[in-house]
Amino acid sequence: MAVLMALAIAYPNLPDVSELSNYRPKLPLRVYTAEGRLIGEFGEERRNLTPIAQIPQVMKDAVLAVEDARFYEHGGIDYLGVLRAALANLGREKSQGASTITMQVARNVYLSSEKTYTRKIYEMLLTFKLEHLLSKDQILEIYMNQIFLGNRAYGFAAASETYFGKPLKQLSVAEAAMLAGIPKFPSTANPIANFARARSRQLYIIDRMAENGFISAEQAAQAKTEELHIRPAGESNGVHAEYVAEMVRQLVHAQYGDEAYTRGLNVYTSIQAADQAAAYAALRRGILDYERRQVYRGPEKYVELPKDAAARAEAIDDALAAAPEMGELKAAVVLEASPRKIVAQRDNRETIEITGKGLLAAQSGLAARAAPAIQVRPGAVIRVVETDAGTWETAQLPEVEGALVALDPRNGAVKALVGGFDFAKNKFNHVTQAWRQPGSGFKPFIYSAALEQGFSPVTIVNDTPLFFDSSVTGGQPWEPKNYEGGFEGPMTLKRGLARSRNMISIRVLQSITPQVAQDWVARFGFDADKHPPYLTMALGAGSVTPMQMAAGFGVFANGGYRVSPYLITRIADQSGKVLVETQPAAPAQASRAIDARNAFIMNTMLQEVARSGTAARAQGTLKRPDLGGKTGTTNDSMDAWFTGYQPTLVASVWIGYDTPRNLGSRETGGGLALPIWINFMQTALKGVPVAQLTPPAGVTRLGDDWVYDETARGEGIRNLDGAGLEPDPLEREGLGGLAPSAPSTERNRILDLFKD
Repeated sequence: MAVLMALAIAYPNLPDVSELSNYRPKLPLRVYTAEGRLIGEFGEERRNLTPIAQIPQVMKDAVLAVEDARFYEHGGIDYLGVLRAALANLGREKSQGASTITMQVARNVYLSSEKTYTRKIYEMLLTFKLEHLLSKDQILEIYMNQIFLGNRAYGFAAASETYFGKPLKQLSVAEAAMLAGIPKFPSTANPIANFARARSRQLYIIDRMAENGFISAEQAAQAKTEELHIRPAGESNGVHAEYVAEMVRQLVHAQYGDEAYTRGLNVYTSIQAADQAAAYAALRRGILDYERRQVYRGPEKYVELPKDAAARAEAIDDALAAAPEMGELKAAVVLEASPRKIVAQRDNRETIEITGKGLLAAQSGLAARAAPAIQVRPGAVIRVVETDAGTWETAQLPEVEGALVALDPRNGAVKALVGGFDFAKNKFNHVTQAWRQPGSGFKPFIYSAALEQGFSPVTIVNDTPLFFDSSVTGGQPWEPKNYEGGFEGPMTLKRGLARSRNMISIRVLQSITPQVAQDWVARFGFDADKHPPYLTMALGAGSVTPMQMAAGFGVFANGGYRVSPYLITRIADQSGKVLVETQPAAPAQASRAIDARNAFIMNTMLQEVARSGTAARAQGTLKRPDLGGKTGTTNDSMDAWFTGYQPTLVASVWIGYDTPRNLGSRETGGGLALPIWINFMQTALKGVPVAQLTPPAGVTRLGDDWVYDETARGEGIRNLDGAGLEPDPLEREGLGGLAPSAPSTERNRILDLFKD
């Protein structure tokens, strides 16, 4: 009677379980490429909600075999099992349980896991309610999706991806049995944390499956011998887009708040997986190539190596765990070291030897008189890289950083974005957050402004020394230099850009005035206040981000339109309902930034940079004439840039230190950033037809160059060395001041006019 009264009192106080008929667990935010490849997942619980009809029979059989073989036969409670467990617990024997799947659902969804009689009574009452309200398939579906399986995986679909890197429907008997054994000890007996313990559970479950008739004896024997390939903890899903995923997370969280991490939002981006992979590989390769030229800074740390073998192995394991791998840069603990050989141990207790050229990067640390801070000795934690030939070489974590962003100039879709060398090392997104001086990479925007002020590619400008005293600068006297030194005298505007001559740019800016240029560059999306109206603007002394540079050059690439970069194409909920969709404007519908004539002529000038100028390696390597761009190297070589494009794709590359410092006296945008851009474009432009520029109305051919019609009619040649000049006779005849067809005597006369 007392038991019945207790039940009568407790039953009305039970939680309402009707909501489980429309089961909605916490689902993480997932981020995908344009093709639907997963690149990021955010939320405490990693879960893929999978309807019972989509769960393969082998997975259900494995779970039922170990958890509740009579699930479809009993009414929710195994009474004999409950009695057996109660007697064992009363006798203070090892704690036992006889929980059915329905009881586990009741406990996991509504109750704590504490072992008390009160909790057990509530669990049984909830079990009755669940069995009354829901079908067996509904209960099993909740269990299969709700259960915790270690490594933030909830539900068997998520666990399949976490441990095997494959969808649930592809699981074998052996793999299903391995997953089914995890719920008992999810954190300590999963195959990543303790494979031996997980293997023991797997073999037991395979036997249970055979005993219950779910598989044959032959299937059981085969499953026991199947080799399992466990996905290492933290292994990438194949597309390194961590900076992209974090950008999306921030954007979505700003819109949806904390619900973003629980309501199962699926965010699709404009990122192309192949382009992203190429960008990631190209940037890392470029940075590591640069790093090989740097002085060896020594091991990351030193650890004591005990003489006892077991203690020694544990110390090495701990040291390697504290030095996570970063792509190809693997951590290793030195066991032996001499100028001719290093013996080191990697994870999984693999021993490697490094000899010959593989020692070059750390050679100074192997010298007999090496400073203690850089000495490579037993116990040193170093970085190693495996070569294509299967040998090993020494390396070190880069201190330099970089960024690469590529977008479609026709609509602003971001196709690839790598915000730094490694997201695990530095989460600062250099594509959008690094405000750096663009150096000579900014000159095209000054030249574009000059075209609107009457200049043309054939305008002659003098590359001779300049000096500005304090009355002009308002501060210290300024005597600018060309990067390569020396002066080359008069040259065309087009040649001056191709050769990146500083004196040419300064004289052009001086003529059109810095204020005019400041107003003009804002058309490309640059912040005017970050480009003060001083003559130093001609050398890129303002501040930009790589994203701004890519978008700015996109104006030249698409014929003069300013398009806004975008990353998210659509957001859908767990059911597939589209909540947000981006409708990018086509260039014809976007705002025009510059005249079509201006964009066309700048194209011809920037293609010359990529053909014969500071970026000649671009067209020379990629063997296509439709490439344009500009290198950039800032004062004291603190920043190296290359931003270039083909009409369907524009990409900007930056290399520099977070705390600005000299990259090296011989390091330039053409030597550092351009090779990265070329490596990326080799993949990104594969199969893309060569584009032909169509001259717009209002331009005319002048020798080998294109100019505005009004220029061809006789604007005269500008003299920017301080003296006035009347229009040249050759200019009046439409030949251009330095046209190849001009007689040599006339050409020499023109040059004489520009002598200081």
